[in-house]
Amino acid sequence: MTDTKSSIYYGEVVHHRFRPKTHRLRYKVFSLLLDIDELEDLAKRSKLLSYNQRAFYSIHDKDHGYGENISDWIRNELKEAGLSNCSTTIQMLCYPRILGYVFNPLTVFFCYRKNAELGAIVYEVHNTFKERHCYVLPVAEHSTKIIKQRCTKDFYVSPFVPDSCAYNFLVQAPQNKVSVVIKDEDKDGLLLVASFAGVKGSLNDHALLKTIISYPLMTFKVIIGIHFEALKLIIKRAPFFPHKRYVKQQFQPKNSLKPLRQFRR
Repeated sequence: MTDTKSSIYYGEVVHHRFRPKTHRLRYKVFSLLLDIDELEDLAKRSKLLSYNQRAFYSIHDKDHGYGENISDWIRNELKEAGLSNCSTTIQMLCYPRILGYVFNPLTVFFCYRKNAELGAIVYEVHNTFKERHCYVLPVAEHSTKIIKQRCTKDFYVSPFVPDSCAYNFLVQAPQNKVSVVIKDEDKDGLLLVASFAGVKGSLNDHALLKTIISYPLMTFKVIIGIHFEALKLIIKRAPFFPHKRYVKQQFQPKNSLKPLRQFRR
């Protein structure tokens, strides 16, 4: 797989909770940065990575948005947000399915204008209740190296995070490195910081084979790790916010284009 816009980023996920109980976690992961218009071609040239088919690593339309074609879905989201001019090139930063299983807490879509300038970022959030939600946020023209964005929290993610929160995003767009930092604030200030930082590598079967050894069954470890860390927070008696508080609410926030119920799988 040569001469592609897609790549692998090797890095770490870090979560740091500041109150009312301090808690920190760190684990190594890799993410794929995939040009959504290259998915079929990448799959044809790889023995380890497939698109909508079985393979050791795979990308499936049903794992994102409404389960439709990823390219059609994300471009429609941009159109509805008045950001059609940001759909020339779209790259998504995500975990692949590994042996048919994936859980992506966050998929980030980097959306570029014709002049190759980043014009929008779409943050697609998944929770463990098999629901998903996206925030479509514009990027100001001629932004600095670190892109700053903000929106209100409109989707249930964790039973240890209250509903009245705001997200502050600090993003370094993919080049030799990529970084996504999310600062979660409530009425009392900074609650927690979650981040992924990675270093770019070539995407080819040789590199994918090495990840099988270096990151064995990574996506399984992600979901196991989420529940293990939740157990630690329960032991620490962190405040608990049950999911039922959200079930009857239908969100139509400014920065999110579809109500919660339409994103359920």
